[in-house]
Amino acid sequence: MADDVHFTAKFPAKRMAADCLFTDQIGLLLVLEPPYKPTWDLPGGMVERDESPRLAAQREVREEIGLTVEPGDLLAVDWIARSGDFTEIVAFLFDGGVLARADIDRIVTDPAEVKGFRFATLDEAEQLLDAGQFARVSAALTSRRAATYLENGSPPRSV
Repeated sequence: MADDVHFTAKFPAKRMAADCLFTDQIGLLLVLEPPYKPTWDLPGGMVERDESPRLAAQREVREEIGLTVEPGDLLAVDWIARSGDFTEIVAFLFDGGVLARADIDRIVTDPAEVKGFRFATLDEAEQLLDAGQFARVSAALTSRRAATYLENGSPPRSV
């Protein structure tokens, strides 16, 4: 029996990501400019082995912008299909809340992960974020009080 592989070892592995959606007092969206890709991003990142998505969002926010926050409600879960070299991923988007001026003044970015940050209107965010992430943000902002299940940035179609 020692040579037997646990039945779960045959299951496919999925990547997971967890981000936080923050706005300022007038409703502008916090976006980050990463040094490793052309599009902007939300605070957050990859979920590590044996880490919950909520704790991953909390850790990534602390690493990227230096704020310790308790992620709020789950605003969206988005399954993103495999594309080219990118494996499929399940992306969780949590409500980071509304940042007061004092919170914004405490933001300290990690230069290895963030070149800069700004607050953007939804129209500006559409130009800065990749299309899939913008779709999640847009859906989450319109239903900030309820979770939204998405596949590739859109509600699944009925069969």
